[in-house]
Amino acid sequence: MTHTALLSIEDLWKSYPGSPAPVEILRGVSFNVTGGETVALTGESGSGKSTLLHLAGGLDQPDKGRILFDGTDVASLDDRRRAALRRDKVGVVFQQFNLIPSLDIRDNIAFQARLAGRHDTVWCAALSERLDLSAHLRKFPEELSGGQQQRVAVGRALAPRPALVLADEPTGNLDVATGDAVLALMLDLVAETGAALLMVTHSERLAARMSRRLHLSAGQLA
Repeated sequence: MTHTALLSIEDLWKSYPGSPAPVEILRGVSFNVTGGETVALTGESGSGKSTLLHLAGGLDQPDKGRILFDGTDVASLDDRRRAALRRDKVGVVFQQFNLIPSLDIRDNIAFQARLAGRHDTVWCAALSERLDLSAHLRKFPEELSGGQQQRVAVGRALAPRPALVLADEPTGNLDVATGDAVLALMLDLVAETGAALLMVTHSERLAARMSRRLHLSAGQLA
């Protein structure tokens, strides 16, 4: 059975200004991610992992190559349509949590789903329960531990039921046990929603829990 790619990265190149010459970050990277697949993106610091993740989410533009999301060429979209694509179909989990300090936990979880016009109170309540946050919904981010804040970030990313979740070192600021628990919950929830997951990680142990692994070295897939 042939699975249609949800995300297709085709011959992607990216460089940044440098002296005396531009610094090449990505050099001809190509791969596909299918719906429901979980993919670990590993590599040494500076290998281009976060850059690739940002390009995949339409947060930056490549120098060359194509990024096809569900058949749409992301690089051909203007800023407004790229933002709409991220809002409607992509969930992002950052290492630094990036919660909104002025919103309580209930509203942080619902934030992207409301922007996308797909806020579902029953699903958000179920997410809160699964993420062990039900007792904390009226608290603010600063009142929670790092592990709890990252669970809020996972809930916010999954509340709109995105087709793709991008996670940039989501356990990087957590201790081993807490990080393992957060990843286990994320894997369970993406499986439940049918979302694909592309996750940057330095951890060999966490990468082994994904269905597939890609390794970047000096801007190319090894």
